[in-house]
Amino acid sequence: YRSVAYYSTPEEKAAIEDSRDRFSEVLQANGYGPVVTEVSEMPTFYFAEDYHQQYLHKNPWGYCGLGGTGLYPLVKEAAAAR
Repeated sequence: YRSVAYYSTPEEKAAIEDSRDRFSEVLQANGYGPVVTEVSEMPTFYFAEDYHQQYLHKNPWGYCGLGGTGLYPLVKEAAAAR
């Protein structure tokens, strides 16, 4: 899978890019690659079938295999320092 962050205003785009860039700096400083999330203008949105809605509510343990990096505290620290 590849992630994408959609925006509908220039302010949202700037916030997404700033967040992506700050997180990417922390990742790379800790031996990970850069964030490769695509940033695109919001296309027309269509809801999926009902059985696809509220996935995390129906599966409270979330997506299997996603353990995270453990770097969130460092990202918060970097954001607070700006």
